[in-house]
Amino acid sequence: MIAIKKENDQFIFEVKGLHKLWAFKNKITVSVENVVGVQYAGTEMPSAQLGLRMPGTHIPFIIKAGTYYYLKGKKVFWDVVKSANCIIVDLKDSSYNQLVIEVENPEAAMKLLHG
Repeated sequence: MIAIKKENDQFIFEVKGLHKLWAFKNKITVSVENVVGVQYAGTEMPSAQLGLRMPGTHIPFIIKAGTYYYLKGKKVFWDVVKSANCIIVDLKDSSYNQLVIEVENPEAAMKLLHG
């Protein structure tokens, strides 16, 4: 699970609890101007093409967490257990191209990210 907060001109995506172990990450900081889109993923785990997991955890239908590298240099951070609470954050000029994350309240998270 990810908690999102805004401090000045940055969003801080803080990895909570045991997810830190699964995702091999504590937090991701992104400039507000680098968030170009956010959408609710729906009730099913977003599909993803095969990628190279470095580092991370993947147990099919249970958890997908960590950094994944895809073709054409796309780098995506995943942290999803309960897909019903999953949002997708599109980024530009950041170390990640996209964040696919589980949040406590998708509607509130999307409202915060949209500004």
